[in-house]
Amino acid sequence: MRVTLIYPGITECGFNALKGNEGSWMNHGLAILSSALKNKGHDVGLIDLRRLTEWDHLRRIAKEAVGDVVGITVMSVDYNASVTAAELIKEVKPATKVFVGGPHPSICPEEFEELECIDCVMKGEGEVTFPALMEDVANGKTLPKIVEGQRLENLDDSPWADRNLFECPEEPFVPFLKPPFVTLIAGRGCRYNCNYCQPAERLMFGRKVRRRSVTNVIEELKSLNDRYHFNSFMIHDDCLTENREWVLEFCERYKAEGFSKPFVAQSRADIICKHRDMVEALRDAGLQLCIIGFESGSDRVLKFLRKGCTRQQNLEAARICKKLGIKIWANYMLGLPTETKEEVLETLSMLEQIRPYHCSPAFYTPHPGSDLFEFGKEKGIHLITTHESFRRNTYEPKIKGPDYDFLTKVLAKSIALSDQAHSGTPWASRMKTKCKAAVARYPRVYRLLKSMRKKLPR
Repeated sequence: MRVTLIYPGITECGFNALKGNEGSWMNHGLAILSSALKNKGHDVGLIDLRRLTEWDHLRRIAKEAVGDVVGITVMSVDYNASVTAAELIKEVKPATKVFVGGPHPSICPEEFEELECIDCVMKGEGEVTFPALMEDVANGKTLPKIVEGQRLENLDDSPWADRNLFECPEEPFVPFLKPPFVTLIAGRGCRYNCNYCQPAERLMFGRKVRRRSVTNVIEELKSLNDRYHFNSFMIHDDCLTENREWVLEFCERYKAEGFSKPFVAQSRADIICKHRDMVEALRDAGLQLCIIGFESGSDRVLKFLRKGCTRQQNLEAARICKKLGIKIWANYMLGLPTETKEEVLETLSMLEQIRPYHCSPAFYTPHPGSDLFEFGKEKGIHLITTHESFRRNTYEPKIKGPDYDFLTKVLAKSIALSDQAHSGTPWASRMKTKCKAAVARYPRVYRLLKSMRKKLPR
């Protein structure tokens, strides 16, 4: 079969996004699917909407670029772009079978069920089931509207991502990581129970966390090094450090193979506090930036979120990382349900103590499939009216209740605390622009921004 995969990720970066990490990073789900399809003898191509100039561009190239089957991966934020792409393809090539898969179809399959432009909705993982369905298409069989994907118990049986699928080389997202830069995924799933995420994660990947063997990951890194001679990389796993034995083995093998290239990984405050020796091993192997979801500086809010961490652990984890020379990328949310102004200020005071390398704030955004989404739905507090607003951003009110004027003031103060805000890098200029855009929505905050000119990057 001739299969065309479509990446619709234009909600964040728009059409013609050829620069920056948002426009350059590959989608691992599609890339793995491509390898699985090619292993079965299928001809696979890609249409990356970020590379197109407009919707008419897709209409013009569809006749030549689109094959027998189209597969579209759909995040919640890209629902509208995905449906528009499917409609255009059906308009140009009505006989083409259109499949959708990925997070949003797995969590909200009912949103696609009645769409005539969609032939089949795939839930869960696709590298086994999607190639198998190609036989049904080839034989003219009637496809079920919704299909449950088969999970691989052993991720070493999954093929490596097809790096040929995405044309643009990936770009590092912080200045101290040097190109060539690559990303990879070592595992699937998360054992934790944060209510702003679960049970959506379990709907996608199941309750059990599965991780590729250390040998398998090291072999892929060796292959990537032979091909790209990369200078830095990122492991995308939600929480790489939850399996201590795996991490220690990886660090030992990574160094034994002669690697010393810097990398980025995600962890949790409680794990960092409990396993300082493991964090030291990661630092010695090359960990230069640790992404930590601090989320809040209020113990009550952290408990409400089922985070499993405390304010004290957040502060201690930051101290450990800084003492070891590991930079901190701090994720946190403002405007959470039930959160008071005093608790928002607790988050700000926590960040004042942490002083992270990079502040990555968001106004709390309710995500489909999460328990906190259902909580907000029951309380009638959601303000989101379009899928694009599922973006993790600070540009628009997300729920009823929070004082977004007040939150924008705290946002500006928190951003000014990060090391990178004073670095004079292009990122600093972008953050100033974003902060101004947020403030523009709340005129009373202009005075505050002016008062902070010395703190914000120029």
